Amino acid sequence: MRRLGDLRSQVETWQRVEHQADDLTALAELADGDVALAHEVAEEVTALETQLDALELQAALSGPHDDSDAILVVHSGEGGIDAQDFAEMLTRMYVRWAERCGLEAEILDSTEGEEAGIKNATVELRGPRAYGFAKGEAGSHRLVRLSPFDAAHRRHTAFALVEVMPEIEGDTEITINEDDVRVDTYRSSGAGGQHVNKTSSAVRLTHLPTGIVVTCQNERSQIQNRETAFKILRARLLERRLREEAEEMAKLKGEHTAAGFGNRIRSYVLHPYTQVTDHRTDTSVGDAQAVLDGAIDPFINAYLHRQIAPTESSV
Repeated sequence: MRRLGDLRSQVETWQRVEHQADDLTALAELADGDVALAHEVAEEVTALETQLDALELQAALSGPHDDSDAILVVHSGEGGIDAQDFAEMLTRMYVRWAERCGLEAEILDSTEGEEAGIKNATVELRGPRAYGFAKGEAGSHRLVRLSPFDAAHRRHTAFALVEVMPEIEGDTEITINEDDVRVDTYRSSGAGGQHVNKTSSAVRLTHLPTGIVVTCQNERSQIQNRETAFKILRARLLERRLREEAEEMAKLKGEHTAAGFGNRIRSYVLHPYTQVTDHRTDTSVGDAQAVLDGAIDPFINAYLHRQIAPTESSV
């Protein structure tokens, strides 16, 4: 009944927009030669377009897991210390973005780099449609800049990989046989005081059938870290299943699907000019610093609109 109510509300909203468009069309015909009425119609059209954009984004967020919270993982890639620094920059960017759009962001686990930055970080995003908005960030990100770690101050290219998974509650979709999971405990390496360093509170889970490894050392309690690690493992297993289903569907349709997350989706160029470009939608922003401070909505919105745009084969 709840699902029926949601669908009825969506249909009624689109019907209302359609009626408003019809009314504005009629008013536009009457406004011929009436400057005041034409100005009023133009304002109403602008407001209707804004409403339509919002409805289109909602239509793009109608997937089965789009309303879920999200687990976002950032890995440093090729590029040595610059890549580890870039991974830390991206982690900060996503935390700042979450703050901007009213989501809660918590770093569940991170591994520091040898000299700077991080090797990887796991961030939990909580709030309305967190996964729906964040899912398009999955893929390879590239940074081009003058390296602060190079004594000659030469230009370097570094890569980082972002994974985004829906967080699911309980075992309704993913059932884990605990006999298939090896649980290891160790001392936390992160900040947290003497208690963390003296006890084996950090937890590492290895899912033997798939080889997936997750760690958590954010909490002071081993029990809490274990629960969080299993939550991350369920999300990884669900993401793996969804990816395999998408790849199988693409094969049936005859579409080319690149394996894994190796696709470069976005470039952050800080030298010789500043520009961030999303290679899937050709969306570009010149203020790279603002983007790295969390202003990534133009890329997210363009990606979501692209998901509902008609393809050439369907036109």
